[in-house]
Parts: sequence; C-alpha cells; structure tokens
Amino acid sequence: MECGEVSEIEESDGMWYLCVFYHRLLDYRKPEVESLARLFGAFDSDEEGRDHLRWKIPDDHHPDSPFHFVHLPSEEIACRVANRSILVKGMYELWGEGSSYEELEEAIRSYPDERKLPYLAPGSTFRITVDCFGKVITFQEQNDRIQSLSYIPFGGRVNLKNPEHKFWLIETDDYGLNNGLPPVVKRRIFFGREVGGADRKLLPTYQLKSRKYLGPTAMDAEMAFLMANQALANPGKLVFDPFVGTGSILVAAAHFGAMTMGADIDIRVVRDGKGPDCNVWSNFKQYGLPMPVGLLRADNNLPPWRPGLKEVFDAIICDPPYGVRAGGRKSGGRKLLKGVVDPYTVPDDKRTDHIPSTAPYSLVECVHDLLDLAAKMLITNGRLVFFYPVLREDESQLSQYPEHPCFKLISATEQILSSRYSRVLLTMVKVSTYSEEIELAARVRHMEFRENHLKWLEDGNLHTAVFSPADALSTAAASAVGKIKESKPKYRGKYV
Repeated sequence: MECGEVSEIEESDGMWYLCVFYHRLLDYRKPEVESLARLFGAFDSDEEGRDHLRWKIPDDHHPDSPFHFVHLPSEEIACRVANRSILVKGMYELWGEGSSYEELEEAIRSYPDERKLPYLAPGSTFRITVDCFGKVITFQEQNDRIQSLSYIPFGGRVNLKNPEHKFWLIETDDYGLNNGLPPVVKRRIFFGREVGGADRKLLPTYQLKSRKYLGPTAMDAEMAFLMANQALANPGKLVFDPFVGTGSILVAAAHFGAMTMGADIDIRVVRDGKGPDCNVWSNFKQYGLPMPVGLLRADNNLPPWRPGLKEVFDAIICDPPYGVRAGGRKSGGRKLLKGVVDPYTVPDDKRTDHIPSTAPYSLVECVHDLLDLAAKMLITNGRLVFFYPVLREDESQLSQYPEHPCFKLISATEQILSSRYSRVLLTMVKVSTYSEEIELAARVRHMEFRENHLKWLEDGNLHTAVFSPADALSTAAASAVGKIKESKPKYRGKYV
C-alpha cells in the first residue's frame, strides 16, 4: 500500500506498529522517529507541547534492542516516517509473535481476518523475507521457515522483485549476554506486513568518499541526514548553517527539499574551494540538488544581518568548532580586538584577494552567539540542532547543556567518539519571541554557565583535554570514567 492511501480497516485511534531499528547510534533512534512523526502530523496540533510518542518493548527484550512497538495514528504516517528515517530498518503491522513457531501460528490465526484478508486476495503479489538478529541461518533454513507458514491462506502469487505486499518473518535468538548485542533472555519470533522501510540507496549515494569537495570537518552523510530529520527539513522551509564549511549538512537538508543558506568565516571555503569545478556549489550540482540561496563570509560574533531583521529561518543546523579537528575563529584579529590598532577599510584594489584577519573563538562564546543568533532569526517553533562536546570523565557534564530563555530542549543524544570524549546532538525548539528582556536573561544564564563550566570549554582547548596522556588523569577522574563506561553498555558494531 502506498503512503498516500488510507486503509479502510485501520483503527480510528491509531495502531501499535513493530518498529525495527538498525543496530547503530542507539541514542538517536527514538528522537528521530518522534521528530518525523511530528513532521508528518502525528500530533494533534503544530504546538510543541507534546513531545513523545508511546513506546513499548517486546517481552524479554533490553531497552537497547532494535525491536520496539510504537503507537502511531495512521498507517500513512507510519509509512512516511519509516520511508524517510535513517535508522528505521522497517515498520510493520504485526500479525503475530511468540517464543516458538507454535505460539506464532496461534497468534496469527487469532489475528482478525478483516485485517489479514485484504492482503491475501487472489490477483495480488507478495514476498516473504526471513530475517534474524543475533545469528545467521542458511538459505535452506529460511525456506523451511517460509514453508511452515502454509496455514496462512495466501491467494496471490509470489513476486520477489516488486511485490504489492511484503511480509517479514523476524527471529531473535536466546543468546543472553554472550553475543556482544543487547541481551535477549528468550527466543522471540515476529511475523508482520511491511508498512514502510528506509531507503537503502540513500547513504551509499551520498557517502563522503564519492563527494567532490571535502574538508577536514565534513559531516558524515548518515549524521547529516539525521540532523536534517531532527530539524524537520522539508520543502518550503529555509535552513541555515552558520558553520557551513563544505556544505555537508546543507546537502542533506536540500535532499529533503528545503531551501538552504550558509555562512563560514573562511572566505576561501565559501567562495573559492579548490577551483571552479570543486567547491561547495559543485557538491549540490553533483547530486542534482537546488543551489543554496546564498553562501556568506560571516561569523556569529559579528553577524551580518541588518538591525531589526528577525524570524527568517525555519531551522538552524550546525556543527560548531570545538577544537579537536579545527578550532573556532572570529573576525577581528588579536591587535584589533585588544585595541592596539584601529578599525580599517580595505582598499578597493585589494578586496578581491584580501583574507580578513581572525582571532581565537572560545567554545563557550561560540555557543552563546549561536543561541543568540537562533533566538533572533528562527521562527516560533523553529528548531536549532547542533553538536556539543562532552568530556566523559566529567560526570556532571552529561546533563549540563547550554540554555536560553527562548528555547526548550527536546532531545540530547550522545555519540561516543572515544573513551575520553563524546559529542551530544542537542535539538531545541523556539518557544518564546526574542526581546530585550530575554536578551538580558540569556546573558545572565550565559555568565552562570561560563563560571560553572570547565576551563577547557572557556579556552576552547578540547584538543588538549582529549589528546593529553592517559596517565595525566587524576584518580578521581579515572574513577568517573569507569562509572560512565559501566552505565553505558558496549555492543559490537559501528557507531553503537
């Protein structure tokens, strides 16, 4: 069934669907689904008052399991969420589940005929796929499992390439704690009809190794698409990246139909690149995407916007510089900022090749300017999505994030990059209109955050903290690292 169609047999108050995730980026899975559910109208209004869907975990499964039940108001929404998601492998209408094939048969037989028969009708085409999590089975074993479903009265014919209806038989093994995967106490078998699933060609198409123009801080394609989903990028929306670099995040937003705009402090990146056929613009041309509305040489510390300009962007998505691969810079130069030299005007004959001077830009100042920019320039209910670094030996930092009176934090998802530090994707929604009173309150919060935070954050010197010798850690810090490691289970797999 296409996403645009609505099943006549669908319950008026919604349904529970089996949501099967890919086994990676565990913290990001539910927030992405909930953001997409809001984008596609799963909530009653456009207000951000309701932030969460209803979730359930199958019997004997760990919270980190890829199997979850989610309640959605319609099959159309379930289909659209699954088809656009990066981390949802598939969304299914569950016909039955059990700890054995006998229990599964009983459950499928008891599932209402009015829900099954429309998809078993003569003249239709179907395919059954067998999938396992935690083990591998042979082709013969897959065929045996398909044959065991002979009690389901399929009236159509098999079409393996392009069937109308796709059915999945999914099995987990009772491997306990010994498989390097989220523990499953008992074997569980699911059978259901596929409602929607992720586009498996998307990430290979946009992978960085085939990108024409890359820089040292180019955002991984998978993460860029996740950020665009968190920001609700969609046709008709204007998305801004104030640290655009080579444009990886804007490419993902443009893929979903959003208009894009970016800024960067390095004029050589946004204007020149590596030549006329290797620059930010060529990345958009490579994928046949609409070109950005504009790319500016600017930084948040000296914003280029005219006074009084407000509420222009629908979303701001960015990865601020925090000093590991690249440190932050702001306009001005050390001598100019210290008052040693006066402001100057670049002569007309030197403007083409002029590289403006810059000075170090601490992370805490960078984040404050970013929040101030977003408070002014985002529309109400617009989203700010950005990465924030965390040193993992400081346990208190895990829940201490920058705040602003205009914004409400709706998700904080951690990506562990090493044993020493990680980065957290913060998704904020604008809930208040910017004013002089809010600007003052934001400055007070900024000063409190600055005083209570670590020295490395103020100096922007995360690089030193991350790459300093391990034996330089204090005993207390090492103990804190141990506690944090214990609290987050470690699984095999990439980006888990």
